[in-house]
Amino acid sequence: MQKDILLVEDNPDDVELTRLAFAEAKIANRLVVVGDGAEALDYLFGRGRHEGRDPADLPSLVLLDLNLPKVDGREVLQAIRGEERTRTLPVVVLTTSTEPFDVEASYALGVNSYIQKPVDFEQFVWAVKQVGLYWLVLNHPQNS
Repeated sequence: MQKDILLVEDNPDDVELTRLAFAEAKIANRLVVVGDGAEALDYLFGRGRHEGRDPADLPSLVLLDLNLPKVDGREVLQAIRGEERTRTLPVVVLTTSTEPFDVEASYALGVNSYIQKPVDFEQFVWAVKQVGLYWLVLNHPQNS
């Protein structure tokens, strides 16, 4: 059974582009979308609106924007890496920011990969295909 991919993204246009890119890349994993960092943490830890969801059923991958309402991406990443159960969960930052501080801070907090969102749709599809191929096909997760 394929595991979900958690997309943490507050921009509806970027959510739709990601959905289209995943379809184009023929990535069959279900895309679960949350619109802010607080909901991402609620989803991962089975609380709030996602109470009752089994927190042991982790997604195969988290695609995380950095600039989010309520709880920003850096804080989400810090919370993920701070919990034993989610510490090894693959997290890919997918953001428009190219600020060296954001890149360095993300890696310091334990992100697995940092990708700047391409503006061009074809480049975006290519980037999503590469992310999907690597994290969902080629990579061998620690807990498998």
